[in-house]
Amino acid sequence: MMNTFKLDSEQIRVKDSIEDIYNTFYERGWTDGLPVIPPTEERVRWMLSGCNRNAQEVVAVLPPRQAEATVESIAINAVMAGCKPDYLPVIITAVEAITEEKFRLLGVQTTTHPCGVLLVVNGPIARKLEINSEGNSFGPGIRANATMGRALNLIMVNIGGGVPRQIDKSTQGSPAKYTYCIAENESASPWQPLHVERGFHPEDSTVTVFAAECPHNINDHDSTTGEGILKTAAATMATAGNNNLIFFEGEPILMLGPEHAATIAGDGFSKNQIKDFIFQHARVPLKAISKGHVEYRRKWPDRYGQYIDSELIPLARREDIVVMVTGGPGKHSCFIPTFGLSDSVTKVIKI
Repeated sequence: MMNTFKLDSEQIRVKDSIEDIYNTFYERGWTDGLPVIPPTEERVRWMLSGCNRNAQEVVAVLPPRQAEATVESIAINAVMAGCKPDYLPVIITAVEAITEEKFRLLGVQTTTHPCGVLLVVNGPIARKLEINSEGNSFGPGIRANATMGRALNLIMVNIGGGVPRQIDKSTQGSPAKYTYCIAENESASPWQPLHVERGFHPEDSTVTVFAAECPHNINDHDSTTGEGILKTAAATMATAGNNNLIFFEGEPILMLGPEHAATIAGDGFSKNQIKDFIFQHARVPLKAISKGHVEYRRKWPDRYGQYIDSELIPLARREDIVVMVTGGPGKHSCFIPTFGLSDSVTKVIKI
């Protein structure tokens, strides 16, 4: 018996065997190495029921292949990733976001840097789709997080052409290139959530895309003050080898766990004051930076300005630091360095 699969208006026929289907898709380079759900015509139609857009509508053109991502081709990859139809509007909006000029998708797809695309979902849709914002939010176990992040990565490879070891030149790669999707824990945050901070309404549902590394843990079980926790965070973030410090660009993310956030807010810190503290304290001594790096900075006086020969080099511009809350109980937070040569994009999800 044969199965027919629809791949953006083309059809292929494969034996009705999970092993044969997986082998065929793997050999053609259509997977991330993990098994996929076969995108039969019936399953693709089911996925398309999640939105009311024409299947052949072009959502965006994805570099480096400069291929058109249609609603149908996005749905095919969403099926393969294991998504539900309700997830489709989030994925379509994420595709629109990564193709905005300031995100610089061509660079993200071809860089030697190990960035994946981090999706952060805010607003009512995060709760409706049960996107994990609590314990183990960056980890496994929740279908929405796992499959939506995976779908976007499959789209970037299968449509955009960011094929590992061919076009994707990441030196070592990253688990973030499999799937990287969370919701902000708005109910546990003492401050405005990201989308409201960026000018959207609390009732808006949004997705924000960052070209980001994996989370770097910040462990502080001993500090009892907001300043103490922020000192630990700043010291963790002040590393000489991350892209944000090297290029003095991008948006380094301080992702606070709820317990740390409550202590910091309890001591009166606003989000802006947290950013001020990180800007002032997340600095690397000039002597810790290589001579080659210092010489590189001198070639770009417009970018590095007064910090070219400063005794302490800041991680990033103050206004570029991002502060959010996610996770569950426990005195852990994390630092997420970003690609640097890419700006995040927040877009409203149209249901």
